[in-house]
Order: sequence, then C-alpha cells, then structure tokens
Amino acid sequence: MKSRSATKSKHYKDSISKAERYALGESIRKECPIESHSGFNLREETDVAELHVQNTQDRIRKLLPIRYERLMESPFAFYRGNAALMASHLVQMPSSKLHLQACGDCHLLNFGGFATPERKIVFDINDFDETAVAPWEWDLKRLAASFAIAGDCKGFSTREGHDAAWTVANSYRKHMEEFADMSALQIWYAQINIIDIIKSGKIKNARQFDPKAIKRAVKAEPHERELAKFTFEKNGNPRIKDAPPLVFHVAPEKEHAFFSQAEKAYDRYVKTLSLDRRTLLQRYNIRDVAMKVVGVGSVGTRCGIMLLMSATGDPLFLQFKEARQSVLERYLGKGKFAHNGQRVVEGQKLIQSASDIFLGWTADDAGNQFYIRQLRDAKIKPALENMDYQTFLSYARSCGWALARAHARTGDPAILSGYMGGTEEIEEAMASFAIAYAKQNEEDYQKLQSVLQEKKLAI
Repeated sequence: MKSRSATKSKHYKDSISKAERYALGESIRKECPIESHSGFNLREETDVAELHVQNTQDRIRKLLPIRYERLMESPFAFYRGNAALMASHLVQMPSSKLHLQACGDCHLLNFGGFATPERKIVFDINDFDETAVAPWEWDLKRLAASFAIAGDCKGFSTREGHDAAWTVANSYRKHMEEFADMSALQIWYAQINIIDIIKSGKIKNARQFDPKAIKRAVKAEPHERELAKFTFEKNGNPRIKDAPPLVFHVAPEKEHAFFSQAEKAYDRYVKTLSLDRRTLLQRYNIRDVAMKVVGVGSVGTRCGIMLLMSATGDPLFLQFKEARQSVLERYLGKGKFAHNGQRVVEGQKLIQSASDIFLGWTADDAGNQFYIRQLRDAKIKPALENMDYQTFLSYARSCGWALARAHARTGDPAILSGYMGGTEEIEEAMASFAIAYAKQNEEDYQKLQSVLQEKKLAI
C-alpha cells in the first residue's frame, strides 16, 4: 500500500476497485494474522540504560538532569519520553508491512486542538518529531498502550485500561471504514472540528479540554498574550524573560555570535517557505532569541524561541526545535529526506489536516538541523488530570478517529479496512497488546530508576 507521498508496499496496485483493495487487505491477514498483534513477547531485551546513553549523545549536558527528572515522574512520563525504546520493541513483532506516513510518537498527549489558518479549532495529532514511513500498526499500538499506561497512573483498573485501549482501536477501525468510502480529495479535506464534534454528540462534553482555552483560542490573538507573558522592556526594547533552567539566554559574551548565527539560520528557514509566507515575514524582524526546554523526550536538544516584531509593533513568536534522525528510521532504514527538519515538516504536512503557515526548516553553521513553527498558536492541550473515566473513553474515541484520518491520507483505507475486517478482532488484539506492554513499560521504568539511583548513568 502506498500513496504517491508515502512508500509503496508490494501489495499496492493502481486502478483497482474498493472491493478488490479490501480483498487485498484480507489476504494480507494470511501473512500476518490479526491475533499476532496480541500480547507482547520480546526475542531480545533492550538495554534501557545503554539506549538512554545513545539518545543523550550531543545533547546539552546541563539540561540532562531535567530530562531524567521528567522521565521519572511516573511510568506514563517515562513512556512519553521513550519512543526509541518502544521502536526497538515493535521492530521485533510481526508486521503487516503496510507502510504509510506514521506519527512515530503517537501517545495520547500528542493530540489536541489548534487553530487552522482559517482560525477554526480542529482536533488532530500535534507532534511529529519522530514521523517516518512505518507500519500503520506501530502508531495504533503506541496510542493504545498510552491509554493503558496513563489509565493505570490515574488509578483506573486494569480492566478499564484494557477497555480504553479497545475503544481507541474500535474508533480507528470504524472511522477507517468511513474513509474507505470517501474519495481521495474528501479524505484530504477532512478535518475534525472540536465544536462540531461536541455538538454532534460524538464527544458528549468538552471536559477533556479546558473550555476557557477553547474560547481564548477562538477569540484572542495568541502572540499578544505571549508578548505580555514572556517579555519585558529593556532600554525601550522587548526582551524574552529568563526563567532558568527552562528559559534562558546564552552567556553575555556569547550573545552577539549566537544572535548572528540565529539570523543566518532564520534566513535559511525563510527560503523553505512559499512566496506568500516569505512576503508576510518580510514585515517582521528578529528582536530576541532564547533557549527554551520543551517536552520530555526533547529535553537537552537545541530548542528555543524567537521574538519578532513588525514595524507597527505586532509581535510574532516562533519556536525552533532541533530535528534528529527519527527513532523509527534506526530500525526501518533512512527515509528519503537527508535533512531531518524537512522530514518533520513534510511528514507533518502529509499527516495533519491543516499545518502552521510558518512551518519550515533550517540548519546552523555547525550542521545542526531544525524545524520552525509558531509558538502556541491557539493550542488546546488535553486536560488529562481532569478526566474521569467516561471522559477518558470519550477522548480515546477522539484520538482513534484522528489517527484514522491521518493514516487515510497516505495509506489506503480500503486495504487497511480489509486487513482489520468487520469484526472486533483488532480491538481485542490491540487491547491485549496494550495491557502487556504496560507491564513491560513498568519493568523498564523500574530498571532506569534503579540505574539512576545507583548513579550508574552519567548525567
């Protein structure tokens, strides 16, 4: 299965009917039965500590304690920061070999609401650092397992965690069936509008999101809020506030050289944008640049924010994030993009229903690669801490729907539907996997915790 934008599987054929493609998906079950996705068994254990040593190569050393502090907050935090570890496990499992553009780090907190260029609020995947061409089931397994692990951390029972993972797969399968009946253009234009799905009853309430955040996203100018929140005036000029160790400027003696490097990288970034975006950015100039720690898995990589201002005093905040090789590519082979910033940007545009208008990529003189986007453009994060169990299930349905829509863009939904079939077999398999993997995640969490407590890992 392949779209013109992803990879072509040996099973894909041009110009065949939906029924024939569905039958093709059914036939692949003979090579990789649905039940083979159940449970979790490793042929070879991964050395958790050694993998972390590999993943911290060339990171900013002084930030590593923050990375490990965040990883050790809970088994779910550990899971969020360990896409590489899970990839080392998934590559050992049976595969359908139906490849498409995968998110690569598909856990429940990498979904949320954001504003489209038309300022509608849609629900979608919102993190693509690890995006790569990969088997479709890798994303679904990581998403299902995240509900089992997060559910356990919230105090839900094992059965409830199982049912949440089952719900993710059920939503994914049923929505994939719907996408199989759509034209390629209908799929490409499909969006999940938060307001519409609340009104439709598919999400019974908005408690998985902060209602105030939705209202702010619709009405407010986000960069004005960020200007008030993140800056102060110095000698009549706006400057980003330092909040060490999470937000900081480089040492004073290095600031001039750092700013010069940032300007050159910015000029390279602008060239990756379309003419209309380049024209818009001509109205702005860089006023300040600071480093900013983000996420769990990205701590220690070169990330930060740029403050730009127009001649009329309008602010624009851009975020730059270092882009490294996808952890999936370590096990599946290097993709077609030599530049990892471009890999992230192009992957996001393939998967997301509407991407940031300022999404682009660049590199510095040292060869470090980055992608750039707006900072917090009307983003709405899921309020996991506020979810009761019914809201948790509702959110699971939303995530399964969004993942199906993403996969339908570069995969063949008829083949995927044919492979999953019309019964609930895939739901049972994914739920079984999720519970088994939650146990593996707990074991790996405890292993790393012991290594850190015994100071066997240099940080």
